[in-house]
Amino acid sequence: MTTLPRLLLLDGHAIAYRAFFAIRSLSTKSGLATNAVYGFIRMTDQLFQQWRPSHICAVFDGGLPDERMALLPSYKAQREEMPADLDAQFPLIHEYLAAAGIADVQIEREEADDIIATQAVFAKQSGEVLLATSDKDLFQLVDERVAIIPPTKSDQRMGPEDVEKKTGVRPQQIAEWLALIGDSADNIPGVPGIGPKTAAKLLNQFGTLDSLYKNLVQVEREKLRLALAEHEDAVRRNLQMTTLRTNLDVPLDWPLWTVRPNHQDLLSFYRKMEFSSMAKALEAPELF
Repeated sequence: MTTLPRLLLLDGHAIAYRAFFAIRSLSTKSGLATNAVYGFIRMTDQLFQQWRPSHICAVFDGGLPDERMALLPSYKAQREEMPADLDAQFPLIHEYLAAAGIADVQIEREEADDIIATQAVFAKQSGEVLLATSDKDLFQLVDERVAIIPPTKSDQRMGPEDVEKKTGVRPQQIAEWLALIGDSADNIPGVPGIGPKTAAKLLNQFGTLDSLYKNLVQVEREKLRLALAEHEDAVRRNLQMTTLRTNLDVPLDWPLWTVRPNHQDLLSFYRKMEFSSMAKALEAPELF
């Protein structure tokens, strides 16, 4: 029985943010902040130990796509600026990934979600894919070959049934579900009065947004029916915002995602960051 290759896709910015706020105080003797770098390495190692992927790729946001900004200029406008101490650590994270031989992808004016979606759709044709993320947008990618895992140490694996249990809809309905309820994290407004449960009920009843709007008269509650009618244009715009793009110009090839660590570069990096325990684990054991 042949074992399928397993690709672990890391939501790089999300993991770095989580690491930064989980470890509040860590720096070199010269005062260089290293908490996000240290946490990123630890979390990546934990994910590797837990899931034993044959291939890994870390994916980072490169900005906001022109297509989404044209549809909704206020897209993600409410987000606070990245803390300076975190921003300064991203070059160090990329330096670690290079030394560790882990593929590192970032495309200007493209979001990590769309890069991950493009990679996952390709990779699942011949292997299985694990998405280390807490982003519900990526739920729409889940199927029998693609699963969500939390960035933290856990054996939880979210498949299609888990997505439906959590949201009330199937993975292929997630984009439409989000189009109805909106996404406060991305500053996408939903239909007033429609929350996750109501949206799930509507999609389970009608199947798709097209079917819902073709049969709007069948929506029993008048207030809900009027709200849906009034905000139809916004909902259809939202669907374009929430549907992940899977056709980006991204290098796609399993050998690209093979981990090829450079032992000496990694050791030098750990020493520079003053990560003593990590450096010691790499150092050759003394004979005497």
